[in-house]
Amino acid sequence: MALRVYNSLTNRKEPFLPLEENRVRMYACGVTVYDRCHIGHGMQAIVYDTIRRYLRFLGYEVLYVRNHTDVDDKILDRAAQLGVDPLEHARRMIALTEEDMAALGVEPADVEPKVTDHIPDIIALIERLVEKGFAYPSGGSVYFSVRKFPEYGKLSNRKIEELEVGARIEIDAAKADPLDFALWKGAKPGELSWPSPWGPGRPGWHIECSALSMRYLGETFDIHGGGR
Repeated sequence: MALRVYNSLTNRKEPFLPLEENRVRMYACGVTVYDRCHIGHGMQAIVYDTIRRYLRFLGYEVLYVRNHTDVDDKILDRAAQLGVDPLEHARRMIALTEEDMAALGVEPADVEPKVTDHIPDIIALIERLVEKGFAYPSGGSVYFSVRKFPEYGKLSNRKIEELEVGARIEIDAAKADPLDFALWKGAKPGELSWPSPWGPGRPGWHIECSALSMRYLGETFDIHGGGR
């Protein structure tokens, strides 16, 4: 039985055709490890584990990458509340996450990279976006300019004009446009940070999976999944 998927560009179900015959490369954004897993994390992991298993059942060779987001505002905030080192807190939460996934019967991904192990890859990708004019430095941070990418929102069938500042859009005076989002966040005094061409800081929420998926799967691959 062939796999069919819904195509939001055509608004209909279509046969799934991988880029390479008999081989599928897939990536799923993993857990931001600020605390114990919740039911949403479990659901996301089960969904993509099931997709991988079904693709294998169909005879495909599957390369599956799922990351650990081990640096994020939520992790820094939670570590500060507990009075512990944020990286040590993230390591502990990764171990507990792996226990939870095993209890759910979710198989480990083929590659499970950590964001903090790939800071140079992330910085290099941000530099490319700045060079191409899609991103701009401001106040020690770097932002993606949404309006510089005319097809932004194409996959979700939403126009830029329809987007509003909401739950996943941060208000920041350093932005040229409220819809722009941080690729690199300049560090506040005492915060966990890494050196960069724009000053000490850490990756923004959106750029991490882009850099990691490109690192392990290339610039074009078959499935990129996340959670809601």
